[in-house]
Amino acid sequence: MPSSAAAAAFSVGSSATHGPHQVAHRFISTGLPWKAANVVGLPSGPLNVVAGAASPLWLRSIPVCGVAAMAAGAVASSLVTSSAVVAVASTTFACAGAGLCLSHAAIPVVASRRQTIAKRDDEKGMGGSNAMWGGRFADGPAAVMREINASIPFDKRMWRQDIAGSQAHVAMLGDRGIVGRDDVATIAAGLAAVAEDYAANGVPVDLDLEDIHMMTESRLADRIGAVAGRLHTARSRNDQVATDFRLWVRDAIDDVIAALGDFQDALLTRAEEHADAVMPGFTHLQSAQPVTLGHHLMAYHEMIARDVSRFVDARARMNRCPLGSAALAGTGFPIDRDATAAALHFDGPTRNSLDSVSDRDFAIDYLTAATQCSLHLSRLAEEFVLWASQPFGFVALSDQWSTGSSIMPQKRNPDAAELVRGHAGRIMGCLTALMVMMKGLPLAYSKDMQDDKPPVFEAHDLIGLSIAAMTGMVASATFRTDRMRALAMSGFATATDLADWLVRAADLPFREAHHVTGRAVKRAEELGIGLDGLSLDELTAIDGRIDARVYDVLSVDASVASRTSFGGTAPANVRAAIRAARETT
Repeated sequence: MPSSAAAAAFSVGSSATHGPHQVAHRFISTGLPWKAANVVGLPSGPLNVVAGAASPLWLRSIPVCGVAAMAAGAVASSLVTSSAVVAVASTTFACAGAGLCLSHAAIPVVASRRQTIAKRDDEKGMGGSNAMWGGRFADGPAAVMREINASIPFDKRMWRQDIAGSQAHVAMLGDRGIVGRDDVATIAAGLAAVAEDYAANGVPVDLDLEDIHMMTESRLADRIGAVAGRLHTARSRNDQVATDFRLWVRDAIDDVIAALGDFQDALLTRAEEHADAVMPGFTHLQSAQPVTLGHHLMAYHEMIARDVSRFVDARARMNRCPLGSAALAGTGFPIDRDATAAALHFDGPTRNSLDSVSDRDFAIDYLTAATQCSLHLSRLAEEFVLWASQPFGFVALSDQWSTGSSIMPQKRNPDAAELVRGHAGRIMGCLTALMVMMKGLPLAYSKDMQDDKPPVFEAHDLIGLSIAAMTGMVASATFRTDRMRALAMSGFATATDLADWLVRAADLPFREAHHVTGRAVKRAEELGIGLDGLSLDELTAIDGRIDARVYDVLSVDASVASRTSFGGTAPANVRAAIRAARETT
């Protein structure tokens, strides 16, 4: 994806005028940044101060409303490198998952929530019951029940998907004659107005309304009156949330694929620059054989290509619409599920109503792909941490991706890479949390499934930051190829080339050639020189079948140039792999 297109896709929360320091700040501040869309007002009443994990989840996820908070929330981050602007952090990479972070500064909580709720209920004449579903209840839920039952603090993140699903549903109801045309037009216009309000002012949080579905219906009723009640004809919140969540995950997958495309571009650019640069290849973190830096970077391109394929597969598998499955058994209304599926750009409707409302495979698929991707990012991050250390000295990370020490003035720490490495563990934890939650649930819907969204939101925020950070680091890093070459020439890295030469030129079995080469390595080690420093007399004393032609294969340049098998490290191979990758992406 071109950087301009990526910037447009990630238009909320990012700006090309901000540099990598802002993204780095998002890593080193232990929580993720708050967004203006999360700013809400709190109920009136005396306030206590509660910090971290001691505060309720719904309050830990919502920053306190205020001019300063809204101004701060309006500023987010992007990456600026010497070669390109790396766009990051769309609305779906925004931090609705901040409520899962335990290290935000203390924020106020309401100490008198019971009195506030009771007062509100009395004013509404509800007698304490819920306006949306409380017909059979004489009393409303306890204050703590309202808090544990409410998902609006985090599922408000799906407001765009909720509006889109409702628009498709009401249009279908009109087409099927289930709701009158005038009412359909009124509802559609009302939904558009609610969407404009959400976009401008964010989604308010009211625990009485529980979730984004009831919040939207309530806001709609405030605008158009009782006709809003027709919107929920022939659907349940069970199929509604299943639809919203699929739409959200589908959008999230598209964002990740675009971000990974930018990362692949950065890898290709740097690999092409260093297709000939010799470096040591390692096994067991011991010098093994010479390779090129370009070949090494292209290994990560291969990993990311597999990650992209996993996200693509997950998207294709999930692209069926559950809307119309209702609570669990379908509906007796003459709805057209194919129409709503098409309107929402699904490939078709899901085929079993029980499975439709209880399936969260799509979320687990997404987290599985994100987890595997985070492992690959973590491996490269680990190499950058090692390479930036003085014993290696292979890379210098730019100031944009480094931090200092509060006590040691000389320090230059690769904190962004370390945090990418750390984020992988958190993303794995999100996958584990969702799988454990789902493993014992009977059909169909259970309230446990309300907790399906926070781990997905958190993982998405983390994978978005991690991809953006690694893209910036790869694009702006200074690779010290002279140091790489010097270390490639040490450690007898061309020993395998000597053994291969003995097989080809002297017709030795490989096991015998391996033994002869081992003796040559031992002699070079005794003399404190490389294999190519051994004289011909020294070599022939080890094995008389060695002749002067052997020196043609003992240099590191000759070694890498000889690795011409498909997928090998020869510079010509690396350039061919880069060309092929560009043709397919």
